[in-house]
Amino acid sequence: MTRIDDASATSAVPVASAGCVCGGEIHSLKEICLFISEYSAWLLGCGATCIRLERNVMRMAEALGCGVVMTILPRHIHLSVCLPDKSDSYTYITATRTLPISFDINTRLSELSWALADGKINFEEAKVQFDSIIRTPPADKNLVLLLASLANASFCRLFTGDWPAVAVVFLSTLAGYYLKQVLCEHKVDLRLVFILCAFVSSVLGASDALFNLGTTPEIAVGTSVLYLVPGIPFLNSFSDMLAGHYICSFCRFIHAVILTCCLSIGLCGGLLMMNLGMF
Repeated sequence: MTRIDDASATSAVPVASAGCVCGGEIHSLKEICLFISEYSAWLLGCGATCIRLERNVMRMAEALGCGVVMTILPRHIHLSVCLPDKSDSYTYITATRTLPISFDINTRLSELSWALADGKINFEEAKVQFDSIIRTPPADKNLVLLLASLANASFCRLFTGDWPAVAVVFLSTLAGYYLKQVLCEHKVDLRLVFILCAFVSSVLGASDALFNLGTTPEIAVGTSVLYLVPGIPFLNSFSDMLAGHYICSFCRFIHAVILTCCLSIGLCGGLLMMNLGMF
């Protein structure tokens, strides 16, 4: 007997009569399915690859004494949990969370799956830890702003930019990344955010050439927008392709390409406004 539940459904669904045994405790299929679904939605939303999601979910399902089959789509996850003998099952469809990429949450969720698989925690403790992880406050935005600016300035130096160019890139990144933080807090469309931030950073980066501050103005302009390059979506797209998740791979690739195009539009707009034809 199979029970199907949708994340948007409001009708009550009876709890499965059978359950899985873990640590001497019996847990219903519904309880396990809802927990793993929520776990999957958060893990995928914070920047995990499909192969990591699959391995973590399979690891936890095995520890909980049940079988699991999942279909990962770009915006939804279809998850079915069943008894080992497949005499009963429970299915749930949930939407993936739209979150900023977070290596902290990603890592801690993976550690949670290992702790459950190794028997260090039981199912109830796993749920408590999961609730704690998803409530983790984001990193201090001022510290992130400073580190991102220093990193981008370092790229400028790495690409043979002189010290005036490094200083210009630091300031242009500082202004552009701060604008990105403000716009994202106000829920502005990410594509528009990339256009505006690239425009502001490229205009400030062009000041190196405008005021003859150094000998490598083209390096300053070119590296002033590197902080916007969507490297993680590109890498995740390639990883998903190798793992055979072609739909997710294609969607992530298109998303990354669109953001790159928005970055290019903002950069070209800044160059046109400053009347620079170096490219």
